[in-house]
Amino acid sequence: MTRSELKNCKRWVLKVGSALLTDDGKGLNINFVQRLAKQIAYLRDNGVEIVLVSSGSVAAGLSQLGLQKRPTQINQLQAAAAVGQASLIRSYEHAFEPYGVGIAQILLTHADIANRERYLNARSTILALLDFDQLAIINENDTVATEEICFGDNDSLAALVANLIEADLLVILTDQSGLYSSDPRTNPAAELIEEARAMDASLLGMASGGTAVGRGGMVTKLTAAQIASKSGAQTVIASGRESNILSRLYAGEALGTLLLANERLNSKRQWMAGQMRVAGKLVIDDGAVDVLQAAGKSLLPVGVEEVKGDFTRGECVVCVSRNGVEVARGLSNFSSDEARTIAGKSSSEIVDVLGYGRDSEIIHRNNLVLV
Repeated sequence: MTRSELKNCKRWVLKVGSALLTDDGKGLNINFVQRLAKQIAYLRDNGVEIVLVSSGSVAAGLSQLGLQKRPTQINQLQAAAAVGQASLIRSYEHAFEPYGVGIAQILLTHADIANRERYLNARSTILALLDFDQLAIINENDTVATEEICFGDNDSLAALVANLIEADLLVILTDQSGLYSSDPRTNPAAELIEEARAMDASLLGMASGGTAVGRGGMVTKLTAAQIASKSGAQTVIASGRESNILSRLYAGEALGTLLLANERLNSKRQWMAGQMRVAGKLVIDDGAVDVLQAAGKSLLPVGVEEVKGDFTRGECVVCVSRNGVEVARGLSNFSSDEARTIAGKSSSEIVDVLGYGRDSEIIHRNNLVLV
């Protein structure tokens, strides 16, 4: 895809970070919200479907609660999110009112995405809102999320939403101009990467850390691009402080970093590939690695050397090589206790070892996706 072809992307997921939405953590930047609303309205008038993933609730709440820095206690963060989310949505509602754009709030946790049924329910809701021509504004449900179920950053959430609704384009607006060869804040000679493949492993070495206001740095944005890539979505990382950034991207202007996608996976494999949390880990031998990567076959018990974590049948697990490199992930046909019992055994021994019959594969090839 070229820059000029971005205009052909008819479904965008737009992610906006806390550093843009707030005055460096000192309350909401209403002027920015209004400028953003004007640009989104322009895209919608040109036939682009937009789903907005918006940070800002915690940062807005910190200001309202008189807190000078982000708390470390999760209950205090949840309280700030509860206070700030109301202000955030109210600000969006006022900003979009002049353009006749109705908004809808959706709050998600990782558990909503990790559970297949809830994943499909969330997808149906968002697609219905698009059919009703409403703007879905999505945020992590910080008021109930805990460390175990939170996304950790809205970059990942935005990428999972892109997978969820099979978006054509993920746009991540940040306070940086895009991805640089090194951190431009410390290296004046750093060069902007205008275009690259999302799955290019060398890009992670160029990324920088997060800011005091938001949780996601450039690493999370690259990870998000990789996730979105698995559903065929292109990603643009660009500065939200650039004047009319969205309309200029739509016009094909070379702004920010364009990260090109891989071939689109089918919807079930998108869901598995996009899981940010896995219930367990299977360490597999070299032969199993070759079988999965070269032949695209199922994972049999004989190829499993070690089972880590506790999981139930049907949960998502990751398969790693002996040196810890992730090879694949998929849905286990066995619980962790069962998997430990049959690890290294042939499929014909499963009944004798467990005392009952079940599937002959630990992960069937139809429920497995290579990483």
